[in-house]
Amino acid sequence: MNPPTPSLQPKGRLGSLDVFRGITMFLLVAEGSFLYHALTDVAAPDTALGAFFLQFHHHPWHGLRFWDLIQPFFMFIVGVAMAISIPKRWARGDSWRKSFWHILSRCAILMALGVSLHIGYKKEMVWELWNVLSQLSFTVLVAFLLFKLPIRTQLIASFGLILLSEVLYRSFSVEGFDQPFVQGHSFGAWMDMVLMGKINPDGWVAINALPTAAHTIWGVLAGKVLMSERSQLEKVKVLALAGVIALLVGYGLDIAGITPIIKRICTSSFVIATGGWCLVTLAFLYWLVDIRGFKRWTTFFTIVGLNPIFIYIFSETLGQQWFNGFVAIFMHGTLGWVGAPEGAVLVITALAVLGLEWALCYWLYQRRIFIKI
Repeated sequence: MNPPTPSLQPKGRLGSLDVFRGITMFLLVAEGSFLYHALTDVAAPDTALGAFFLQFHHHPWHGLRFWDLIQPFFMFIVGVAMAISIPKRWARGDSWRKSFWHILSRCAILMALGVSLHIGYKKEMVWELWNVLSQLSFTVLVAFLLFKLPIRTQLIASFGLILLSEVLYRSFSVEGFDQPFVQGHSFGAWMDMVLMGKINPDGWVAINALPTAAHTIWGVLAGKVLMSERSQLEKVKVLALAGVIALLVGYGLDIAGITPIIKRICTSSFVIATGGWCLVTLAFLYWLVDIRGFKRWTTFFTIVGLNPIFIYIFSETLGQQWFNGFVAIFMHGTLGWVGAPEGAVLVITALAVLGLEWALCYWLYQRRIFIKI
């Protein structure tokens, strides 16, 4: 007999946050299944379909694609969750000191997991800090240290971090690293040499954690808005207005030629524009799910978001290094036997991996197993 199925949205829980996290994690797991690469390979690049699938890959440098929003979503969602969970801890009697040590230990685990993922990718001992978990370990700590301060102070601090990053990039004068928006020749690349003794060949930099701390801080502030005594429609208006302003400022900086939108070094225009997308998306989901009550479609995604760190680690380690290939053996054997085209085999294999990893999340959900750090 199956154990009783837990409620996904008990009283007082934000369905919008659950589905936002679930969709984000589902998209990340889909990437780990190599679905986007398979779809891109089968679609001609000069077609509308090819252009659409290209949105599920990071922009090579100057520009913004849909996939460039996923990491900001991830960091923002963590901030929203902090705004809900931390006051609950304090309400049950936890002191600030106890909460601090909990956050600090959580950040240490995130850092260890992020570094371990790079070791797994390279299959050797390396010290690399480019993973989202490594950077999240910094942004979560910053957001917590600011948590009790007035909203205005937290906003000033978030923009201060963005401005500090902008100034460092523009004013850094070490020869060879004095070109703020040139790949491999900026302050961020120099910091990577200091921290890791290497430069990422794809242009990613570890110092991205500094400006993107704003995403987690803004998530905390957005969460506080949702948990406030404001009316539901007023909450939507506040989040949506802040999001639209951020979008106008972020894209405006890029269009005006002041600061280009570059995800790989998280320029100020990128952080502000993507912060706008985070706020607008949360406002829309809150209106759709928590106000209008359209919840039936959310269960599929919410199940994935209940174990976010677990399924991300699984997809990036066991998934990519063993499970994907194991499933591919059966898919290629079966579909190859009936003469299916290679492109179709790759897409179906990726969908099979994605489906099985979703089933794993469902199995955990049915048994009330929620792995947290």
